[in-house]
Amino acid sequence: MSIVERVEWIAVDWGTSNLRIWVMDGAHALLAERSSDQGMAGLEPTQFEAVLLGVIGEFLALGRVTPVICCGMVGAKQGWIEADYIAVPGKPPSGACVTRVPSDDPRIDVRIVPGMKQVTQPDVMRGEETQVAGFLHGQPKFDGVLVMPGTHSKWAHISAAEIVSFQTFMTGEMYALLVKKSVLKHSVAVTGWDDAAFEASLSEAISRPESVAAKLFGLRAASLVGDHSEEAARARLSGLLIGLELAATRSYWLGQNLTIVAAPEVGEVYAKALSLQGLQVQVYDAQPMTRLGLIAAYNTMKWAT
Repeated sequence: MSIVERVEWIAVDWGTSNLRIWVMDGAHALLAERSSDQGMAGLEPTQFEAVLLGVIGEFLALGRVTPVICCGMVGAKQGWIEADYIAVPGKPPSGACVTRVPSDDPRIDVRIVPGMKQVTQPDVMRGEETQVAGFLHGQPKFDGVLVMPGTHSKWAHISAAEIVSFQTFMTGEMYALLVKKSVLKHSVAVTGWDDAAFEASLSEAISRPESVAAKLFGLRAASLVGDHSEEAARARLSGLLIGLELAATRSYWLGQNLTIVAAPEVGEVYAKALSLQGLQVQVYDAQPMTRLGLIAAYNTMKWAT
């Protein structure tokens, strides 16, 4: 039997910068996966269907409707179609509250999982709620804080299988902007690392967050009048920005049960930063958690049209 004949549904994680799809059979076994750099930020609403079909078209059969369930920024106001938010405290969204997307191709039935919002101390998430759902699928009794680093890092307090509250930090986006758009682009390497530089800068930012703006320019100055390497500058920049985040999240990590859900390379950096504060934190790969969360949503869907 060919892959196309075995396809039952397709899971989609569509973020600001990237698109990833997982092709699933009836038992939710993974048949294939694909990715694209055509994220939400570079698309107009009228372009989403064509981009999606360009990635999943090889898995669609004529004369059959394939369910497609999506999470992430595809459901933002600037995305394909806006999927509403569910307020916290509350459980991660199920398939019962997805938004159906009108499409021209009769081979697909597309639904988008809603995000979550926090009205007091306003905040929103799109995509991370599905990671939480996937994590809770395997750890239903977890009580503590899930740290989800990324472009916009999320710290979510979880209790009784609900997201109680959360806070977002633009750490990843700030790093990207400083490296690509600021004067630091001349001083920070794209790759390479220096553990000592990271640890020192992390400690400086946590203990004196008010000094970080000056220390950021110091990275540029050190490359001009000192002998600091671009690799050390990269580690120092990460240390300063993550240190700022940790300084602001003390109430989330002091005495709390913590778990990280992230891309492994990012998660390990955060785990290192937290270990320097005396915390041992387990890291889960975000991609499998997202896929499990989409499976959970699919299992509670009503696909009848």
